[in-house]
Amino acid sequence: MPVIRRLLLTYVSLTLVVLAGLALPFGYVYQRGEQQHALAQLEHDAETLAAFIDTALRTNPPGQAHSLVHDAARRWNARIDLVGVDGRTVATTRTDGSAAPDLGRVLTDHTPVISAIDAGRMTVAVPIHPGRPSQGALQVSVSSAPLTARIHQFHLLLAGVGVAVLICGALIALALARWIGRPVRALERATRRLAEGATTSASTTTGPPELRRLAETFNATAVRLQELIAAQRSFVGHASHQLRTPLTALRLRLENLEPAIAADGAANLRAALLEADRLATLVDALLAMTRIEHRAAPAEPVPISAAVTARAAVWRPVAEDRGVTLTAGGPDQVTAQVIPGTLEQILDNLIANALDVAPPGTTVAVTWQLDGTTVELHVIDAGPGLSDEDRARALQPFWRAPGAPKGGTGLGLALVHKLAAASGGRTRLDKAEPTGLDAVVALPA
Repeated sequence: MPVIRRLLLTYVSLTLVVLAGLALPFGYVYQRGEQQHALAQLEHDAETLAAFIDTALRTNPPGQAHSLVHDAARRWNARIDLVGVDGRTVATTRTDGSAAPDLGRVLTDHTPVISAIDAGRMTVAVPIHPGRPSQGALQVSVSSAPLTARIHQFHLLLAGVGVAVLICGALIALALARWIGRPVRALERATRRLAEGATTSASTTTGPPELRRLAETFNATAVRLQELIAAQRSFVGHASHQLRTPLTALRLRLENLEPAIAADGAANLRAALLEADRLATLVDALLAMTRIEHRAAPAEPVPISAAVTARAAVWRPVAEDRGVTLTAGGPDQVTAQVIPGTLEQILDNLIANALDVAPPGTTVAVTWQLDGTTVELHVIDAGPGLSDEDRARALQPFWRAPGAPKGGTGLGLALVHKLAAASGGRTRLDKAEPTGLDAVVALPA
C-alpha cells in the first residue's frame, strides 16, 4: 500500500503542478484582457460623450452640456465630472459634495487619456477636444463590480475544470499505481516468505516489463538459493553422523591402549585423549552454529527462573568439584522470547566458560533482571577478566584469550552470540568488579 500511495502522490503532484502552471497564467491573462477591454470600452464611451459635449459647448448654451452629462450618468450608472481649462467644475454628478478631480495632466495635453481601476471603480479621463485642450476635460467613473463578477466567474469555472482534470488524473494515476504496485507487493511477500524459509515464487505475468523480468530473476535466485540451502542442510546432517562415529571410535581405541602404554607414554596418551575430546567438542559446536543459521523456529515465551534453576542444578556438582560456588537469583515471573532450546545452550556455554576461569573459593553468579522490554541475563565470574580489546574480539569464532587453558575450541561465546541473535537478542561482555567478566545476554521480554 505505501508503494501505491507514493506513486499516486507523485502522479497527482505532477498533475497539480501542470495544472497550476497552465491555469494561473491563463487566469491572469484573461483578467488582464477583460480589464483592458472594459477600460477601452469605457474610454470609447467617454470620448463619444466628450465629442457631443464639445459640439454642445461650441454651438449651444452650457445647459445642454449639463443635460448631456446627467443623461449619460443616468444611463451608465456612472459618476461624470466636466471641468474647464482652469480646472474648475463645469458640470458634475457628485452628490456627496466632494471636490472635483485634478485633470491637469489631461488639460496640458501631456497625457491625453488616463484610465485606471482602483477602489472598486474604473475611471477614464479624456479631453473634450483632443486638438484643443482649452476646451476642458471629462472624467467618467463607473463601478467595476460587473467586471469583477465576470472575472470571478471565470476563475471559478477554471478552478472547476482544474478540479475535474485533477480527479481524472488521480483516477488514472490510481490505476497506474495499482498496476505497478501489485507486482511489487507480490515480490515483497515472496521475499518475506523466502526469508522465513518457505518455498515461494513471484508472479511474472502482471506489471511493467521491468518488474516481470525482476520477478523472473527473483524466482531463479530463490530456486537456486533453496537448492543450496537444502544441499547444505543435507551436508550438515551427514557430517553430524560421519564425524561423530570415527571420533568416538578413535577415543575408544586410545582408551584401550592405556594398559599397553608404558609409564613414560601415559602423558602423551592423556594429551591425545584430551585432543580427541576437544575435536569432538569442536565438531558439536560447529554443527550447532550451522543449525542455528538455518533454524526457522519462531521464538516462544520461556520462564527465565525455571531455565536458570534447572541448568544451575546440573552445573553445581561440577562447580563444587572445582571449589567454586554457583549461585542463581532474580525476579520471578519473568519470561523471555527465545527459540525453544536455545536458552539452555546459552546458559551451558556461559556457565562452562565461567567455571573454567573461576579460581577456587570464588563465586560464579547467574542473575537476571527486567529492563523495560528486555530481559538481561548476567553470568559473572571472578576470574582474571579480559581487556577492552579482548572483550571486543571475544565473540568472534575461534578466538581464545591469551593464556586460556588447553582443550577449548574458541566457539562457546560465538555460539552464544548466534543463539541470542537468532532470538532477536544481543550479547556483550562487561568488566566485573573487582575482577572477572560479566557476560550479558539481552533477550526480548
